Amino acid sequence: MTNVIIIIILLLLVGGAVRYMIKAKKNGARCIGCSASGCCSAGKKTAEKKLEAPVIGRKTIQISGMHCAHCVDSVTESLNQIEGVRARVNLSKGCAEVFYDREIQEDVLRRAVEKAGFSVVSIHA
Repeated sequence: MTNVIIIIILLLLVGGAVRYMIKAKKNGARCIGCSASGCCSAGKKTAEKKLEAPVIGRKTIQISGMHCAHCVDSVTESLNQIEGVRARVNLSKGCAEVFYDREIQEDVLRRAVEKAGFSVVSIHA
């Protein structure tokens, strides 16, 4: 009888966890355990990318869909993969500040953000 009670309790716990994950994903959470409001504590501080030449310009990209530090890491990594670009992403402002040491087309920046799974609202200098 004790084993049956333990099994029922475990099934209820697993069922509750599955329901929570499904609900979180439907509400827009990018990573399970992070709320859609953006209070993720699992993000790690990444080293800032160094550019080879002096910075010749800066653009700000307004991004929609970022909810937590994992989102910030994804966008930062995707933008920093572009040769000649260094990005700093701000979750609370929903934007990325991009510095570049050569001319970069806005389409290249837009594709990098979209590759990370987010939408570009605007890009301006």
